[in-house]
Amino acid sequence: MSISQATLSDRTEGGIGSEFWRGMRSCTPVLLGIVPYALVLGAQAAQKGLSPVEVPLMTGLNFAGGSEFAAIQLWTSPPHVLLIVAITFLVNSRHLLMGAALAPFLRHLPKRKVFPALFLMCDESWALGLADARKRAATGVAPSFSLPYYAGASIPFYLAWVVFTGLGGALGPVLGDVEAYGFDMAFPAVFLVLLAGMWKGVAAARPWLVSLVVAALFYLLVPGAWYVAAGALSGLVAAYVLAGDA
Repeated sequence: MSISQATLSDRTEGGIGSEFWRGMRSCTPVLLGIVPYALVLGAQAAQKGLSPVEVPLMTGLNFAGGSEFAAIQLWTSPPHVLLIVAITFLVNSRHLLMGAALAPFLRHLPKRKVFPALFLMCDESWALGLADARKRAATGVAPSFSLPYYAGASIPFYLAWVVFTGLGGALGPVLGDVEAYGFDMAFPAVFLVLLAGMWKGVAAARPWLVSLVVAALFYLLVPGAWYVAAGALSGLVAAYVLAGDA
């Protein structure tokens, strides 16, 4: 189905359902990729002492995989709450830029719809939703942002993330070190796919490169988890400084 056809179906009976299923179809390949590292996160959380109930509670309330991996890596007994909160904020700060990129496409929607949509925003659903909105805008479709499409692309991510991290938490003690199976490779693989889909050239990728280099240097030279904060802050600063040059 073309974008124009999908938009026409929005205006007819069943159009919302059609757009929802279109979103589900588009997210399926990436959705399969998040299952392995959801299991990894759940298993790691269980090994740090979180119960099978606490794992899906954490991933359901803080729907952001990168910050959850960082929090589990920093988890001790008792936990350093302020440090974990600070690192979580820094890692999740990329959502400020992601939300800002979506904002022009959401202006026609009431806040009662925007806020739940933004709660469900993760890297994968954001990339799919933004790419679809840009394609529709380029063909003159209005509104360019299809909320049913976005819901179809984002709700499955949320449900799969909560279910499979919970499953990983329940099976973690049985499976042992799940990274030995290579599941952790799914995390960078999914982001490489997203990067390829969002690629706009070297100029636009410079903040990512700055963040990567700084984080790698801190990881090699500075003990502890400071590489997380250094990578996040340097990426934000580079994005601000280089914004006018992209």
